[in-house]
Amino acid sequence: MSDTPAWLYDETQQIGTDYEDLSEIRAYDRRMAKIRDVAKELGEVIDLLDLSPEATVLELGCGTGEFPIAAVSRCSRVIGADISEPMLRYARKKARERLREEGRVGDLDRIEYVRGGFLTYEHESEPLDAVVTQFALHHLSDFWKQVALIRIAGMLKPGGRLFIRDVVYSFDPADYEGFFGRYLSRMAELGGEGTPQDILVHIRDEHSTIGWMMEGMIERAGFSIERADYRAGFIASYLCVKEGR
Repeated sequence: MSDTPAWLYDETQQIGTDYEDLSEIRAYDRRMAKIRDVAKELGEVIDLLDLSPEATVLELGCGTGEFPIAAVSRCSRVIGADISEPMLRYARKKARERLREEGRVGDLDRIEYVRGGFLTYEHESEPLDAVVTQFALHHLSDFWKQVALIRIAGMLKPGGRLFIRDVVYSFDPADYEGFFGRYLSRMAELGGEGTPQDILVHIRDEHSTIGWMMEGMIERAGFSIERADYRAGFIASYLCVKEGR
């Protein structure tokens, strides 16, 4: 990451939650547990990817490290990449503790944590079987999202799979005021005190894309979309396959 050109978007800049602060990372982990069924989501993703025991999978924006812990039991190797070194330390610690509790200590050797992001991670071994990114791509504006998707396609084998889950808008923009009011109220119900402020910052300062634009960027990067799922006007997931065999 130290040799990046001066014109490249700086993925390490913090907007909203400070992912360099350990207390914020812990709080984020607790909030996600309140507003999401993380175990169910991960099971669905892993099933969709249909991983072979020999597969190598990369998660970009691995955050607090739930996906690598879940996925490593179904494949050969999982790489968790994130731009935040404190987040990576937190994820490594969680993996050690969780896998010891579950009697899966041997799986630790098959998880690798690497500092890097959508624009800076460099994959130097064999092409990947799958890439996953969840609730991270919205940190990039649309131009840099397109660059990120092209880079991901370059890391995958032909026929390799990409799973994206993110905040993507599918509501009618003409109703944006009413929609955001209802959205913030619902998140306050689910997440408790503090959650609406996080989401307010996301709406105002981060870069969620409209669904039809996201689909276009995915296809222009060289993927076909096998499945697109839009929920509640603001969450979307895409199962994509790199074209070519």
